[in-house]
Amino acid sequence: MIDTHSHIYAEEFDADLDEVIQRAKDSGLTHLIMPNVDSESLPRMLAVEGRYPGFCLSAIGVHPTSVGANYQSELDIVKAELERRSYMAIGEIGLDLYWDKTYLNEQIHCFQTQLQWALDYDLPVIIHIREAFAETMEAMQPFKNKGLRGVFHSFTGTLEQGLELIRFGEFMLGINGIVTFKNAGLAQVLPHIPLENIVLETDSPYLAPVPHRGKRNESSFLTLIGQKLTEIYGDNQVEILAICDKNSRKLFNIS
Repeated sequence: MIDTHSHIYAEEFDADLDEVIQRAKDSGLTHLIMPNVDSESLPRMLAVEGRYPGFCLSAIGVHPTSVGANYQSELDIVKAELERRSYMAIGEIGLDLYWDKTYLNEQIHCFQTQLQWALDYDLPVIIHIREAFAETMEAMQPFKNKGLRGVFHSFTGTLEQGLELIRFGEFMLGINGIVTFKNAGLAQVLPHIPLENIVLETDSPYLAPVPHRGKRNESSFLTLIGQKLTEIYGDNQVEILAICDKNSRKLFNIS
């Protein structure tokens, strides 16, 4: 299994990171992909990558909630990193209108700039959408049919939205612990989404699945998400995990 979205470098793991990583490995995980947030999180992420080489893999990007008056300096750092070394993906990028709409235009500019860099550097994107589905799809229209690929992280939308996202191009839907929440509605949507368009993620330390809901999430809990998908799709769990693993490896070019 591959956890395609883990903020394992967050301070919530400072006290027991070695144990958390070992539990992930013991649970059958082979890689964790770490999306960046901004220049503040970058050193922590790279330190974790260096501590667990080949297991913890870094992406680079500016998260929409980190877009403010200094957005250009944040973009400059991402561009410098792309020129300095290789990354697994560009992310976590996107639009978020849940907390604040003040910098919507700046969010759109940052999002589109980073989408173009994904094409320039031939990298997948990790896209964050919160309370901004229509705005996100509009911002992405100039990039349709240009070879953009990636994952729409933490999918919680309707069936119509899910199909629209998939049809945009070579995109996956990231499914995490929310799928285990009783009132999430994903159990009714996912049976109509092909497994070939699903990748697994935790978003650690956030969104822990039942029975750990409300506590710190970690990558070893990915097995609980796999169990829930088995219930939803009614297939063999080994086959489901194998398909999701294949999807993740293809998307992120992991041999």
